[in-house]
Amino acid sequence: MIRPRFNRILLKLSGEVLMGPGQFGIDPATVARIAGEVAAAKEAGHQLCLVVGGGNIFRGLAAAAKGFDRTSADYMGMLATVMNALAVQNALEQIGVDTRVQSAIPMATVCEPYIRRRAVRHMEKGRIVIFAAGTGNPFFTTDSAAALRAAEMGCDALFKGTSVDGVYDADPKHVPDASRYETVTFSRVLVDNLQVMDASAIALCRDNNIPIVVFNIRETGNLSKVLAGQGVATMVCNEERSNGSI
Repeated sequence: MIRPRFNRILLKLSGEVLMGPGQFGIDPATVARIAGEVAAAKEAGHQLCLVVGGGNIFRGLAAAAKGFDRTSADYMGMLATVMNALAVQNALEQIGVDTRVQSAIPMATVCEPYIRRRAVRHMEKGRIVIFAAGTGNPFFTTDSAAALRAAEMGCDALFKGTSVDGVYDADPKHVPDASRYETVTFSRVLVDNLQVMDASAIALCRDNNIPIVVFNIRETGNLSKVLAGQGVATMVCNEERSNGSI
């Protein structure tokens, strides 16, 4: 499958990716590797912004299921994403990449507040913008935040870096003969509950015609390959883009 050239992209990273081989927290070597791949994408001429989850530190939904107040748990999860954003920023700036962290929850001591026009200007100047604290509201995941920021930034696509190499018709960890989609429509994802991202994120990308590219970020060099249209990935897109050459 030959994917189109996407110039401005939002890269969504799950917090679990930052754990590397560990079971919790942030692995500096893994963060440095991912920063190198992001820097390579920037060198290739792409404008990038990032949203990082917080599941390696605290998961609001999991805590709520164990008795935490859901609102408080979600705010705690948002704070975890700020920690991850600062870790990614540190790794990028150590290799000479200019970045800005913008948080949906204002905390001026450590980062900028989220201001859309300022974020767009940073990207136009070649800086990588890392969006933290989700949407700033409880009951919304960082997937929803990624879709929202991708729409606000006018991104050509949303790239979701995960631990699998695309979207399957069943869980490949439990169904050995599960088939991977090359392309799949937003409608199919919602109807079949394919667990690409949460439903609100899928609907937002569908309504704004923002393709979602799902790929394995744990494979070294895969981001550059997928951006060049060569790597293994699944594109989720509207019906008119799922037929013929894309």
